Amino acid sequence: MDEIRSYFEKLVTLSDKDWELFSSKLIKREFSKKSIVLKLGQKENYLSFIEKGIIRFCIPNELDDLTFGFAFSNNFVSAYDFFLNREPSSYQLETLTETILWSLTYDDLQQIYAETEVGNTIGRLTSEALFLKKTKRELSLLSTTAEQRYLSLFEEQPHLLQQIPLKYIASYIGVTPQALSRIRKRIS
Repeated sequence: MDEIRSYFEKLVTLSDKDWELFSSKLIKREFSKKSIVLKLGQKENYLSFIEKGIIRFCIPNELDDLTFGFAFSNNFVSAYDFFLNREPSSYQLETLTETILWSLTYDDLQQIYAETEVGNTIGRLTSEALFLKKTKRELSLLSTTAEQRYLSLFEEQPHLLQQIPLKYIASYIGVTPQALSRIRKRIS
């Protein structure tokens, strides 16, 4: 839980009282590799901090799943759009490694917003960071080549090659596994 407090204290000064309320609401959830954290069609009830692990955002498909995002240790993860609107998710979250999450329910988060001095500020700053990340991804898909997206991904997260199957990386950058293989040959 120390990682969560450190994450928040990069954004705001967090009083012991506020931290006490926040930390009392956290639920520890552990998942093995290749576990479904949120199933397609399920309501997202949690906003979670990843203590350890990698989570893939995907749309299941009979032939091949479509991977459209990853979340890593020391970051928040959620099907956030469905967490906010309280509707069933149109995608799912799956662990790629053993994963430990510290989770808040929707109702507990609303209580934190109402009862802490910095809850709303943290919520706004976290939402803004998610918005900026999503916008960057959308612009990347529209304005850069697959090779540029591949190179950019590994500048930001160089450890990915050892931990994420290439078929998921290919899907994430918008190419087939065969096209990714050609890109990798070209740049090596």
